Amino acid sequence: MDQPKGVNWTVIILTCQYKDSVQVFQRELEVRQKREQIPAGTMLLAVEDPQTRVGSGGATLNALLVAAEHLSARAGFTVVTSDVLHSAWILILHMGRDFPFDDCGRAFTCLPVENPQAPVEALVCNLDCLLDIMTHRLGPGSPPGVWVCSTDMLLSVPPNPGISWDGFRGTRVIAFPGSLAYALNHGVYLTDSQGVVLDIYYQGTKAEIQRCVRPDGLVPLVSGVVFFSVETAEHLLATHVSPPLDACTYMGLDSGAQPVQLSLFFDILLCMARNMSRENFVAGRPPEMGQGDPDVARYLKGARAQLWRELRDQPLTMVYVPDGGYSYMTTDATEFLHRLTMPGVAVAQIVHSQVEEPQLLEATCSVVSCLLEGPVHLGPRSVLQHCHLRGPIHIGAGCFVSGLDTAHSEALHGLELHDLILQGHHIRLHGSQSRVFTLAGRLDSWERQGAGMYLNMSWNEFFKKTGIRDWDLWDPDTPLSDRCLLSARLFPVLHPTRALGPQDVLWMLHPHKDRGEALRAWRASWRLSWEQLQPRLDRAATLDFRRDLFFRQALQKARHVLEARQDLCLHPLIRAAVGEGCSGPLLATLDKVAAGAEDPGVAARALACVADVLGCMAEGQGGLRSGPAANPEWIQPFSYLERGDLMRGVEALAQEREKWLTRPALLVRAARHYEGAEQILIRQAVMTARHFVSTQPVELPAPGQWVVTECPARVDFSGGWSDTPPIAYELGGAVLGLAVRVDGRRPIGAKARRILEPELWLAVGPRQDEMTVKIVCRSLDDLQDYCQPHAPGALLKAAFICADIVHVNSEVPLHEQLLRSFNGGFELHTWSELPHGSGLGTSSILAGAALAALQRAAGRTVGTEALIHAVLHLEQVLTTGGGWQDQVSGLMPGIKVGRSRAQLPLKVEVEEITVPENFQKKLMAPGCEPLAVHRMMDVLAPYAFGQSLAGAGGGGFLYLLTKEPRQKEVLEAVLAKVEGLGNYSVHLVQVDTQGLSLQLLGHDAHLCGAGPSEVGNT
Repeated sequence: MDQPKGVNWTVIILTCQYKDSVQVFQRELEVRQKREQIPAGTMLLAVEDPQTRVGSGGATLNALLVAAEHLSARAGFTVVTSDVLHSAWILILHMGRDFPFDDCGRAFTCLPVENPQAPVEALVCNLDCLLDIMTHRLGPGSPPGVWVCSTDMLLSVPPNPGISWDGFRGTRVIAFPGSLAYALNHGVYLTDSQGVVLDIYYQGTKAEIQRCVRPDGLVPLVSGVVFFSVETAEHLLATHVSPPLDACTYMGLDSGAQPVQLSLFFDILLCMARNMSRENFVAGRPPEMGQGDPDVARYLKGARAQLWRELRDQPLTMVYVPDGGYSYMTTDATEFLHRLTMPGVAVAQIVHSQVEEPQLLEATCSVVSCLLEGPVHLGPRSVLQHCHLRGPIHIGAGCFVSGLDTAHSEALHGLELHDLILQGHHIRLHGSQSRVFTLAGRLDSWERQGAGMYLNMSWNEFFKKTGIRDWDLWDPDTPLSDRCLLSARLFPVLHPTRALGPQDVLWMLHPHKDRGEALRAWRASWRLSWEQLQPRLDRAATLDFRRDLFFRQALQKARHVLEARQDLCLHPLIRAAVGEGCSGPLLATLDKVAAGAEDPGVAARALACVADVLGCMAEGQGGLRSGPAANPEWIQPFSYLERGDLMRGVEALAQEREKWLTRPALLVRAARHYEGAEQILIRQAVMTARHFVSTQPVELPAPGQWVVTECPARVDFSGGWSDTPPIAYELGGAVLGLAVRVDGRRPIGAKARRILEPELWLAVGPRQDEMTVKIVCRSLDDLQDYCQPHAPGALLKAAFICADIVHVNSEVPLHEQLLRSFNGGFELHTWSELPHGSGLGTSSILAGAALAALQRAAGRTVGTEALIHAVLHLEQVLTTGGGWQDQVSGLMPGIKVGRSRAQLPLKVEVEEITVPENFQKKLMAPGCEPLAVHRMMDVLAPYAFGQSLAGAGGGGFLYLLTKEPRQKEVLEAVLAKVEGLGNYSVHLVQVDTQGLSLQLLGHDAHLCGAGPSEVGNT
């Protein structure tokens, strides 16, 4: 459904029958605007029809007047002027008449579809589909004007229907293909070869419909979608001041005009049809009016004459959408179920629902916005909507059940429903809210015409089965022609002694089970007919109930997604909860998941979601999400998490959070601290990699004997970022990388040796004798900054800790630890010949080199795969974090792929792999290339098969594969001619087929009292 561009509507109007529904539907429009379904600047208006039966034409004229009035006021005019229409795109959506299968009408009937691209998670109603179609498919390209769209039909429109607006003027109707049989009960257009509408037939004869057949063998159905140009809209608007058409608007009604019913298609549009004569038009009547009062007919004759004068000269053309689909939402339950169950689908459709036992849902059934606990069986071609049920419940084939809560589940226990329509309704009686339940049969007719049925049987059969009599349902003076399902007082709304439930209508299925008690209770109740219920329906309560149930299942979904570690983004759900006032329950749910998590990965993700909720609550205000997270108020919760006390930590976080909810700036700062808490748990999750670190004892090198390790650099070809936590263990990662020598050398290395002094001598810098940083650690205090990455020698200090040479939290002094275990101390040098920020994996590979050298100097060997996991652990101890791709590519030889599965403990597996022909690195981080690099890549492109930036999208090295060998001098000459590149150098690389190398060198005689500054390379 989602499209990148669409109509930027000036005004959207939703018309409705009932005065008490205006604010309800106004809110629904505003909610959709917050969900970004409607442009932010669009004026939204829910407009009550002047009269309940004003007709589609009257509702259109009234809505157009209201739109023009609001636009005139916004433009500073003191009277309504049609000038405001010249730069306006207006969409009028008509709610239409009551619908027996949804208390909020056809517009708000939920469909069994989801929009996974939607920025905000929500149920998809027919209104949402039509909004999307009008905004992104039918509307784009149209000039300013007025679109009118009914909401009583289901439409499907291809992404680009190919509508041309060149040379358009007048009015345009949109038609969809239909069969001749379908057209017999519907409206069709008769057009010429140019698409000019000649006539409009409603329930036409076979001969009339045959004249409308197109070359594809189908007929163009009246779809309920119309576009009025500004010129035509001005002519139509002008009629609002002219009797009798003024009676179609609220202004006319307020002025005392007699109401008139007007059809959009068979009054307003028909007068523009080319074959229509004035005499036939003025004398006719719209089919929706039927045979009415002669006075009303005379009134309508005057209205049609006025329409003829204003609109006759306006062209009326049709656009046919051959690949589209149209289906009117009739009151036929069988057809309704057919549309919602998609018979071609071989599985149950579960949409925005949580189902404990989905195996009990049969193929071709549909479940929308439901919570089903325990065994709930749903048969084929059946639909459940807006229900929270607790089994055991058996609903057979051909049923529609809606609006039931857990309190009503017991009424369904022990029953087996077939071909039934059971609904729970919210109504308002004398100002008080109440619940009412209605029951009907799938085969029952909701029309007045024809032989009546109820519960799929004739009235006589029903009376005989239940003991109900016709005088229970209708007054004695009710004409036989009016005795139908719509007027039958079947449904209890108030009992003198108890609350009502589904059992008060379900008893009719098995009336003899309780010896007539249910019949007596039914007769003792105040009952209403379907017609009497409609104006009493509480649509606000209905939508609130649906919203509450949607979020109940959404919270369960969030919990399940987190606990089951599912690859599903929760941000649309978070935005929905925050936007519709459900942030509190969502935060409580996330707290429970985090506190009860079995591993730190799940808890970390839950806390990350809390941060997202808080950030969303700030609504884009309060500053950047990234920032410091060390406020003293949050230290205590963090300390609990560091100690592994997850439950107390989450509880303390929630208590502190309550103090930070009052304004956007505080919300953003709280979000940062939750991300800080998340990082603590991510660190603990990654540290599970230590499960795969093992060493083997070997002979301890003699004091003074150097252990030297050298490593290649690495370049990554594809998969970068998938190795970083939490992605690496939540979704799994895979990275293709290559070990390379730079200018023929392994540029990264370390060397370690035992010394007689019980101290640690550290040196960091180039490989030559002059070390840039030299540190001597004589006490544990000298090691305490191991977790501050920018502290001098922090990586080397962390290496001693992770290699279990030093226990930094021990009560035993450093010199005593070293003497007990090794009879002396250690000296460790590390170096890199690559520039800082090269993007070639220096820091992680350096950590691996240091660990390998230290372990061997301490009398242990460690395998390369164990070393990969040891580096993961070290980087968490160091608090730099990071993934595993650098050490995989730099410690292992050649070209290889590293993989981690979506699980904890975090384990990395490595295998050799052939090089793929291409990859798309830039797509992962668009815009990551600096301008100078982009220019460099442009000038080098003719000389290279391919090129990419090393590291995280924007590293310090650009690597490329040249088309010809030995091109270093050529490339240097090319780059020398390009201005603005700054400092750069060109290096040769070659594949390293050895990976990490380790060797023991000879003894050094200078051991006592030398210190790192006096010790050079051996």
